[in-house]
Amino acid sequence: MDTIIETVNLCRNYGTGSNLVQALKSVNIQIPAGSFTAIMGKSGSGKSTLLHLIGGLDRPSSGKVIVDGEDLYVLNQDKLADYRRRKIGLVFQSYNLIEELNAYDNIVFPILLDKKKPDRGYVEMLAEELGIKDRLSHLPHQLSGGQQQRVAIARALAHKPTVILADEPTGNLDQESGQEVLKLFLACHEKFGQTIVMVTHDPDIGALADQILNIEDGRIVGDAV
Repeated sequence: MDTIIETVNLCRNYGTGSNLVQALKSVNIQIPAGSFTAIMGKSGSGKSTLLHLIGGLDRPSSGKVIVDGEDLYVLNQDKLADYRRRKIGLVFQSYNLIEELNAYDNIVFPILLDKKKPDRGYVEMLAEELGIKDRLSHLPHQLSGGQQQRVAIARALAHKPTVILADEPTGNLDQESGQEVLKLFLACHEKFGQTIVMVTHDPDIGALADQILNIEDGRIVGDAV
């Protein structure tokens, strides 16, 4: 299986001198195309930092992030934005919905930003699977926290990205809702061959992954398949 994501001696530092924090320390990983990889570790271990660097949301202090054969951090800001918008689906615990737009318009906004036509049937299918089809005309403040999270998940999946990056996507949901969301991720993974990289504390989710990357104090300490 081809490698779609690779990091080479990836380091990320914050602060200087006595305030220096080494969030990532020479991280080398390879993630196969079409796989489901779980990133696990304690809070503060560097999991989210790694996800942000793969997503083009932060810049490394040194090292490389190579996605689909392209070194992300030699790209200019416009090209990096294109990468995030076209190849990556991002799901974080903060929903980042636009308050003035209803749920449907929030979901398709990145597609319109890329001057493309949304696949309405696909968006409605996602919304139905996520249990928010009857909420598409609602503004974010009219939705519960769980419903806002589902809108954010639909937005991340709507453009059928090559890679889905998810940071504790079920963390704010009850167990039943979390299971439904996880099933949707796995269904997209199987149907469209998408690569999923998910930060999670949940060993049950880890058990479903093709690969587990364990991070401890900014270093990969082992993996299980």
